Amino acid sequence: MPVFHRKSRLLRRSRVLWGSFSLWRPRLIFWFGAFAIGVISVGFARLADLAQRGFAGVTAGQWSFLLPLLITPLGFMLSAYLAATFFPNAQGSGIPQAIAARHLRDPEDRTRLLSLRLVFGKILLTVVGLASGASIGREGPTVQVGASIMLAVARFGGMAQARGLILAGSAAGIAAAFNTPLAGIVFAIEEMSRTYESRANGLVLTAVILSGLAALGLAGSYNYFGSAAVAPASVRDWELVLVCGIGGGALGAAFSGLALHLGQHVRRWAHPQPLRRMVMLAAACGLVVAAIGILSGGMTFGTGYVQAKGAVEGNPLPLLFFLEKLLAGFLSMMSGIPGGIFAPSLSVGAGFGSTIGQIMGSSIALAAILGMAGYFSGVVQAPMTAFVIILEMTGDHQAVIPIMAVSMIGYITSRILSREPLYHGLSRVFIAAAIRARRAKETAES
Repeated sequence: MPVFHRKSRLLRRSRVLWGSFSLWRPRLIFWFGAFAIGVISVGFARLADLAQRGFAGVTAGQWSFLLPLLITPLGFMLSAYLAATFFPNAQGSGIPQAIAARHLRDPEDRTRLLSLRLVFGKILLTVVGLASGASIGREGPTVQVGASIMLAVARFGGMAQARGLILAGSAAGIAAAFNTPLAGIVFAIEEMSRTYESRANGLVLTAVILSGLAALGLAGSYNYFGSAAVAPASVRDWELVLVCGIGGGALGAAFSGLALHLGQHVRRWAHPQPLRRMVMLAAACGLVVAAIGILSGGMTFGTGYVQAKGAVEGNPLPLLFFLEKLLAGFLSMMSGIPGGIFAPSLSVGAGFGSTIGQIMGSSIALAAILGMAGYFSGVVQAPMTAFVIILEMTGDHQAVIPIMAVSMIGYITSRILSREPLYHGLSRVFIAAAIRARRAKETAES
């Protein structure tokens, strides 16, 4: 065949491929989904901020500080009821649901955990929780939102890479929620998959880039906790690395281990009357969270962002704040209402570091940053994610080695004390429920 005809034939074929709608349709849907994650994440963040400001405004009067004793339990009850009746599987952080969906092979089982209906429910009920004073965050829920959008992309776009798309949506959610693109990628590799999946590289990177661009366009460029420039300047400062690593890791292991252990007992207790008993539990947890909030002067309500940012800027927190915030966050989680633990964990870690810094006479800002890294690494048992996310949120490049060391020490300490990572332990509950439902359906059909 002449060279001219061969080139002409290849050119015609390439034009057909590039002009084929069937070829571009899944790509366009995927790009739209990734961009939508960024837009929705920014909208979610603004709604969450409005909810917290609304709660603070209502409870700021002379005698209004007692209103949480009414508002918080009622808000917890409403959120728990709606989650159980209208938005099942919206409870808790949302990260365990995304992890479980990646392990499930049946599309119907995945849709029960990740769907556009759950996107609406997760955002709505997290905002209700924050408007009620719950000690929860929006970052974990954003992971379930992102994964749900990407699973819908797989369905609408006719794409077979459901597991990879869930991974990409989760990474995009974290990246857009914290404005931390590197942390989103590391989180996808270390926490969501626990294994390196080279086939998902392009999906994860593209999703993070597009969602990040959308968030950047709407919210601008910023560091979550501003910019810090502190580094160890003395032997005492270096001692913080060891203390915050071991202490933060042990505290994180206690939180995650107790959550997994008590969670089993709560599920057994609620089994005979799940709706009634879970609403009762939510009311009781809400009442205690309200009492803790009042005793702390309102500092434990909400995400704890303001307190953590203040500590990173060098303003010391009350010595017992980290214990009050840990208990408020733990009860909010055990209540079963939708809401994440990312932001409250960072607040607890900053409070722990602030206390250690005051006791040791070291830099409060450095101690808060190291406390966040140690405690967060202890809770999630993902040291690379902890290191990268703290570094990106604070911009403290002068303390790269200390942050890295604290994250690793916190992880090792936590693994010694609590062998099962929190999110993966919680994901087994959703996997087991899906298997039971599948078997019950097969038995009924046979």
